[in-house]
Parts: sequence; C-alpha cells; structure tokens
Amino acid sequence: MKANYRKIAVGGTFDKLHKGHEALLNAAFTMADEVLIGITSDDFASMKNHVIEPCEVRITKLKSIIKPYNKKYIIKKIMDSNGTADTDKNLDAIVVSKETEKSAIEINKIRCENGLNPLDIIVIEWILADDGVPISSTRIRKGEIDQKGTLL
Repeated sequence: MKANYRKIAVGGTFDKLHKGHEALLNAAFTMADEVLIGITSDDFASMKNHVIEPCEVRITKLKSIIKPYNKKYIIKKIMDSNGTADTDKNLDAIVVSKETEKSAIEINKIRCENGLNPLDIIVIEWILADDGVPISSTRIRKGEIDQKGTLL
C-alpha cells in the first residue's frame, strides 16, 4: 500500500470525538497531501436514533484536532454515506474503520460504474477501550466510557 497519496477521503459523523476518530484522521493526514473530510449534515445525522451534536459544533471540534497536521484539507457536509467520494475524480484512497468498510466497497462499485478508478481502501483497526471493546460515540453517549476509552 502506498504511503503517500495526493488526496484521501475520510468521513463520518464525528460526534463525541474520540481516539478512534483520531486514528482515522491520523492515517489520512499521514498518508496524503490533501484530505477530504466528509461530515454528516444535521439532516443526515438526524436519521440516527440518538442525539448528535450540531454539525457546526462537530466541525469546530474537528478543526481543533486536525490543526497540528498543518496540511491542506477540505471539510464538506455530506447528505448521505457516499458524500462526494463516489464522484470526485481527484481522490486516490479512502480511510475507513472495519465498521464502514462496506460503504467504501459500495463507493468503489459506483465509481467504476461512473468510469472512475476505484479508491485504495485503507482499513483502520478499531481502537479498544480499557475493557477490550471498541471505543464508539454510542458508548460515550451512554456514559460507559470517555473519549480515551477509560471506563466510567
């Protein structure tokens, strides 16, 4: 797998930013000259069965985490799980978790149907909490763990 791409996509809700999100972002920023970050819009996030922080709050928190990378990035609100990854001809790769790998495979199918090259899919291992279970925004919302995976 290449260590340096021109442009990598990464996406998500980025609610309750945690170590798992940081791992996704770190992989993207470490391996790319430019990162396209898709963040679920308030409308798209409202389809989930829990209360999600407003998009502008999530964007502000996201910017504070990625600032140290000092690389070019674009944050784009997305209205569905594909964002623009299925149509952006300048993308080379996509960074996903095991949980969202199926979405990347679907994106590649659509890209091929649209005459675009498939993206390299970079799957990041789950970051585990102290109890050995993956860190997730849902677990943080439930009060089981904090953003670092410490049991509460």
